[in-house]
Amino acid sequence: MGDFKHLVLVKFKEGVVVDEMLGGMAKLVTELDYVKSFEWGADMVSEETLRQGFTHAFVLTFKSKEDFAAFSSHPKHLEFAPTFASAIENILLFDFNAVLVKPAP
Repeated sequence: MGDFKHLVLVKFKEGVVVDEMLGGMAKLVTELDYVKSFEWGADMVSEETLRQGFTHAFVLTFKSKEDFAAFSSHPKHLEFAPTFASAIENILLFDFNAVLVKPAP
C-alpha cells in the first residue's frame, strides 16, 4: 500500500498574512517526525469557477494512516489548529491512501 495523504484546500480570510500561516505550518511539520513530506502551493491558472474560491493547496504525506492519526492528535498540532482555522474562510479536506501510477524519475 502507498503513502497516506492529507490534502487540504483553503481560501484564507481577507487580511490574513498568508506567510505567517505558512511559517507556522512549516514549523509544525518540521518538528513532528510523523510527517514524511509537506508541499504547498497557491493556485496560479485555474479558472475561478473551477477552483470554487480555493486559493492554496497543502499536501502532507505520511507513511501510514496511524502516523496521520498520531500527528492529528499531537499537542503541537492541537495548539496550531485553532490559529489556522481562524484564518480560513473555506476549507476542503481529503484523506486517502495514495496509489502510485508513475514514480518520479
